[in-house]
Amino acid sequence: MTRHNIPLGRILGISIGVDYSWFVVFALLTWMLAGSYYPAEFKDWPPPLYWFMGAVTTIIFFVSVLLHELGHSVVALRYNIPVHSITLFLFGGVAQIGGDPPSAIAELLVAIAGPLVSLALAACFYVVQPMVSGMEPLLGLAKYLAYINLAVVLFNLIPGYPLDGGRVFRAIVWAITKNMRRATLIAANVGRFFAFLFIFVGVWQLFHGNFGGGLWIAFIGWFLDNAASAQVQRVMFQGLLAGHRVSQAMSTHCAAVPADLTLQQLVDEHILGSGQRCFLVNRDDNTVGLMTLHRVKEVPRPEWATTSAAQVMLPLEQSKCIDPDAELWVALQEMDRNGVNQMPVTRDHRVIGMLSREDVITFLRTLQELGT
Repeated sequence: MTRHNIPLGRILGISIGVDYSWFVVFALLTWMLAGSYYPAEFKDWPPPLYWFMGAVTTIIFFVSVLLHELGHSVVALRYNIPVHSITLFLFGGVAQIGGDPPSAIAELLVAIAGPLVSLALAACFYVVQPMVSGMEPLLGLAKYLAYINLAVVLFNLIPGYPLDGGRVFRAIVWAITKNMRRATLIAANVGRFFAFLFIFVGVWQLFHGNFGGGLWIAFIGWFLDNAASAQVQRVMFQGLLAGHRVSQAMSTHCAAVPADLTLQQLVDEHILGSGQRCFLVNRDDNTVGLMTLHRVKEVPRPEWATTSAAQVMLPLEQSKCIDPDAELWVALQEMDRNGVNQMPVTRDHRVIGMLSREDVITFLRTLQELGT
């Protein structure tokens, strides 16, 4: 989703964005509210008011979704679990939380925080209804938002991963078994069961004439199955990498460029020539920084000829490094936490290699081919 993300700003240091798919659900929900809900509740409004209130209600609903995700994020941050971003998209919102919770109780509290926020919002909108009973647009707004926030709570408490209820279930299984990987696998498979149930109900609705509703329910089931399947694959991936070290997968043939090389020379002679996207930057015999394609792209193209690698590089002391004896899975989690695709491997403050996500994937393929 990040490739199709429109940034809106930052809250608590967390990047907030809107996926392009959000505009589809914004239009559909606005149309449904303006064409069904508001005309059924309030029959004497002028047509433009139906559409205006439909759009306003949809926007405030997604603000509620954002608050729901911020609830998860705030608790995650309290446990020093990084939160990279929150994205509003077709199915609501998702917080990209980097790394696993440190304990079952942390997982439980992070998971339950979002539904508690939505429940509090539903209660607030319910309590405010008598106060705005004389103003029909505000009354209709409060009634719908109380209903939809309560629906969000009930839906998210379905005990199937990756829904919040599934994460609560995972926390309980984790506390009982003392094994997070096993708990994740159980919760994800329960999530797949509910996903197939949604798909079955959706298809049933389709064959009984409810085309729009049935298609939407089946689509939600498909999305949940994809998310749960990804968690199953993640657990298997973690299991395959268990016991393997960074030194086994890292590349020891790291391309290095001099610090005074211009970006234009770097692109022409190294990036386009070799296809490499990451380089060590050397001054004399010492590695002083890290240069990536992303940092090159941040410099306007007319300035490439006069900008040196040393001016744009990430200084080595600021880059996240990893020990060659660290576990591969730990290294991948470090990459996720720091939002990077590669890390220098250092021993005694000397760079001895480079580990990238591609290196890990190649190593994993080798393990599979060898059957180990």
